[in-house]
Amino acid sequence: MADRLGELLVREKLITHDQLKKAIEEQRASGGRLGYNLAKLGYIQEKDLTGFLSKQYGIPAVDLNTTEIDPEVIKLIPENVANKYQVIPISRTGSTLVMAMADPSNIFAIDDIKFLTGYNVESVVASEAAIKSAIEKYYAAAEMELGDVLTEFDESEMEILHEEEEVDVADLKKAVEDAPVVKLVNIILTDAIKRGASDIHVEPYEKSFRVRYRVDGVLAEVMKPPFKLKNAIVSRLKIMSNLDIAERRLPQDGRIKMKLGKDKEMDYRVSVLPTLFGEKVVLRLLDKSNLQLDMTKLGFEEKALKDFKDAIEKPWGMVLVTGPTGSGKTTTLYSALSELNQITDNISTAEDPVEFNLAGINQVQMHEAIGLNFASALRSFLRQDPDIIMVGEIRDFETAEIAVKAALTGHLVLSTLHTNDAPSTVNRLLNMGIEPFLIASATNLILAQRLARKICKDCKEEVHMPVQGLIDIGIPPEEAKTFKCFHGKGCATCGGTGYKGRIALYEVMALTDTLKELVLNGASSAELKRGAIKEGMKSLRMSGITKIKEGVTTIEEVVRATMAD
Repeated sequence: MADRLGELLVREKLITHDQLKKAIEEQRASGGRLGYNLAKLGYIQEKDLTGFLSKQYGIPAVDLNTTEIDPEVIKLIPENVANKYQVIPISRTGSTLVMAMADPSNIFAIDDIKFLTGYNVESVVASEAAIKSAIEKYYAAAEMELGDVLTEFDESEMEILHEEEEVDVADLKKAVEDAPVVKLVNIILTDAIKRGASDIHVEPYEKSFRVRYRVDGVLAEVMKPPFKLKNAIVSRLKIMSNLDIAERRLPQDGRIKMKLGKDKEMDYRVSVLPTLFGEKVVLRLLDKSNLQLDMTKLGFEEKALKDFKDAIEKPWGMVLVTGPTGSGKTTTLYSALSELNQITDNISTAEDPVEFNLAGINQVQMHEAIGLNFASALRSFLRQDPDIIMVGEIRDFETAEIAVKAALTGHLVLSTLHTNDAPSTVNRLLNMGIEPFLIASATNLILAQRLARKICKDCKEEVHMPVQGLIDIGIPPEEAKTFKCFHGKGCATCGGTGYKGRIALYEVMALTDTLKELVLNGASSAELKRGAIKEGMKSLRMSGITKIKEGVTTIEEVVRATMAD
């Protein structure tokens, strides 16, 4: 079926032979149907694919985002069957069940569901992504809720957990093994994945205990488990991370690996910190399937992407990525390494911590306690016949000096720094003690980035903004009069926030001969910025305004993420 679908799409000129080949490779690597992988890679719009399938099979297409399904209808098909065949029941009339299918030609699925439900089955077509989303939405509602879990706790059994300082470890281990505690922790971990969270915060206070998720860069409270359960929940997380539950006075770091379904694995990086009222646990979700390694989808504009690609494809020199923690620097570097990862090159990375495993790249985890830091790792790399080196962060003179020398002796060096924008990175290196002529000679390009939340596509609408407000954020007066702005009014898809997903804003400063001259002459950050803009650089704010104009994000997000020029 997949091959036939691919050939038909090529024949209809909806995709090219090359795109079909790449989608089949992606399908072999990560699973899923061909249509789903074509849409994921951006080769075809989901609505075009469903429209094509509808025409091909002569059955109607359905938009599951705007279709409300009765919970009683959902109960007719078990979740495991819905996932197995990628189907979802939509409505029932008399003895006929209307069912959305990603592959309407799957007669085995139709026969199986006829036998299982006792109804005649009428098929409609929907995209695989929409069906997956609907399965998550409707079957999650039928799962055990937090309240159901909490009602299972026996108050008297848990009294020991009121004591703050002296908790009996044996009693704590017993409490941790209680089925309701295990279920509650599992719900916290899996619910965070469903909501698309990047971090989970489990926080004890004097008289309360709360769980927050960071979704699209913003923290929101999701539940308040009973106060007396805080030690049991924290200890359960520590046991899952192979940490010492008896040690409650020192910070600890660990990792949880969970298998979800047949082939999806999720890693959680766990950090436990003793606070005034107990241990706070923060879990960072590391989902390799969500790692965006295609740099054309990160948010680059055409010129910026060309400059960045030109810089990383040079045989030697330094490419620096700068921005605050959580601004997507690692994703940008990983996408660059993925692009450069050839069998002919030796690539080594020094990371703290290693967030994702990249096949074909030698990744080294830093251990400060035993003297393995960025500088010592970098020295070792130079004795390993390297072509490309990635250093997690340049924090001091020693690391900066070795990185510059490596860049000047025929190696491509990628690294990050913490500065506010691209031009101020030069001053940061000067302050570390690197000579201006070395910076000018060694640096190919400096990139600054921020992440802005994207407007939810399901509730996007135009919004009126006063002309003066648009001028104040940097939009030219003549353009401000006809400038269109959008926002999300809030819906079920985005949890009422009006935002779904994030996009990067980039400031890409290629060190041209003119800019190198300014660096050698000791120009200030402001002078460098003016010079770079003359050379065609778009500042972070300019990049944000372009994204507002394209209807991708809102004025509020751009103002929050960037400084006025």
